[in-house]
Amino acid sequence: MSIKSRVVLGSALALLVLSACNDKNADKAASASASASASTTASSSEVAATVDGTPISKKQLDQIMQQQAAQGMPDTPETRKMVIDNLAMQLLVAKEAVTKGLDKTADVADQLEMSRQSILANAYVKDYIKTAAVTDDALKAEYEDFKTKNGGNEFKARHILVKTEDEAKDIIAKIKKDIKSFEGLAKAKSQDPGSKANGGDLGWFNPRGMVPEFGAAVAKLEKGKFTEEPVKSQFGYHVIILDDSRPVAIPPLEEVKAGLTQQLQQKNLKKMLDDMKAKAKIEVKAAPAAASAPAATGAPLTVTPTVVPAASAAASASAEAPKK
Repeated sequence: MSIKSRVVLGSALALLVLSACNDKNADKAASASASASASTTASSSEVAATVDGTPISKKQLDQIMQQQAAQGMPDTPETRKMVIDNLAMQLLVAKEAVTKGLDKTADVADQLEMSRQSILANAYVKDYIKTAAVTDDALKAEYEDFKTKNGGNEFKARHILVKTEDEAKDIIAKIKKDIKSFEGLAKAKSQDPGSKANGGDLGWFNPRGMVPEFGAAVAKLEKGKFTEEPVKSQFGYHVIILDDSRPVAIPPLEEVKAGLTQQLQQKNLKKMLDDMKAKAKIEVKAAPAAASAPAATGAPLTVTPTVVPAASAAASASAEAPKK
């Protein structure tokens, strides 16, 4: 795994623990909330279709097509017609639901309000990320921290993982007699499926990416030397030989600027959300459900209020092996 790929964090929107903090779910919620009212109007002057006089906007259609394209569905006239058919049916059924007064029932009203809150929360987060600028000084400080955490040496090593200390000691004794036997012993005895077939070869890796005991042992070895005592970790006992080492090449700021900017935005977002929560008065009126109890209906993460559309298309393993 390259250093640049390690810069980018997971989605900041997950910090809200709300379905709306995923753009896809938020757009779906928006679609369902709009369809639940018979007075739905197009959000754009361009109209893709009308259903009994109620418009379906081209903007709404384009948003759904973008979502489906991300899942592999081609944007063709045929797929757009399919989506419009699904939207039309959704709108017709939603109108019937309103006619029957189902939008006023407690369960449906709760879900509509949850969708509304999710959409608003998502909009606030997107606006915050858009308007909260990352300063040059903050970016430079983040880059220095990045260099500190990712600098040093990376290593090319091989290892043999066994279950017991006695097995490891026996392997070490054999290697002391003939270091060239390491590859054959790894193929015959190693319990690590990710490197066994390659004679225990882990390729190049940063020791920080390994379990602590393994990383520390590798960092102490000299080139061409092996561990003369078994290295114990939660996975068993390792015998390690160091083939080579080299300084980690830190990319220049410009190459990682986008990732670091996103990382800072997410840090700032988390701090803002933590501060917001700390200032709020949150009173839990009911005890949490027991672990064996079914999940409560209507919880934010279970809102899936759309039927459009039905169709959709269809660090290296060896370097991570000591973790397994």
